[in-house]
Amino acid sequence: MNYGMFKVINQLAGHNRIVDFLMVTISKRAQFIYLLVVIVLWFRHDSYKKMTLYTGVSVSVTYLLCTMIKLLFYKPRPFLKHSVHLLPPVPSKKDSSFPSKHSALAFTLAASVMVYHRIAGWSLWLLSILVGISRIWMGQHYPSDIIGSAILGNGTALVVKLTEQYWKPFVNRIFHSFTQFRSTYRELQ
Repeated sequence: MNYGMFKVINQLAGHNRIVDFLMVTISKRAQFIYLLVVIVLWFRHDSYKKMTLYTGVSVSVTYLLCTMIKLLFYKPRPFLKHSVHLLPPVPSKKDSSFPSKHSALAFTLAASVMVYHRIAGWSLWLLSILVGISRIWMGQHYPSDIIGSAILGNGTALVVKLTEQYWKPFVNRIFHSFTQFRSTYRELQ
């Protein structure tokens, strides 16, 4: 069933240059949209500064989990096992297909933002779904990789939120350092 769903999506690749271009662009450039949203929220209001720091914690934890899972568990990518429509850029890596780091980080960031800013969070979450579909479209991942990565990303954001009291000293220290830097900078002007 996993490969069947993969084929349904991946067989569409290579038939429409515009859609292929959009899928590759979403896959490779969506992280800049996520970064832009977090930067805008950071500068929008002081209450969002801590949200961006907690988002950074969630993303960092997810990145570490993805790296550890890829080291401990190997699942060949679709293009290594099957004849697929592989869109450029052709990956040089032949690392594990699970988890999709692109998707896991996208869902983590979206879920972290959603806790504090619903509209931005939902928008990013919908973009995360497109990121996941683009990874299948390009021949990089199976649907189960994307679903598992979405669970990993959303789960990590939830766990960081539920264990916020453990992260609070770290986040407060960074926030305090930033506010001291900002006040010192203003005094120098």
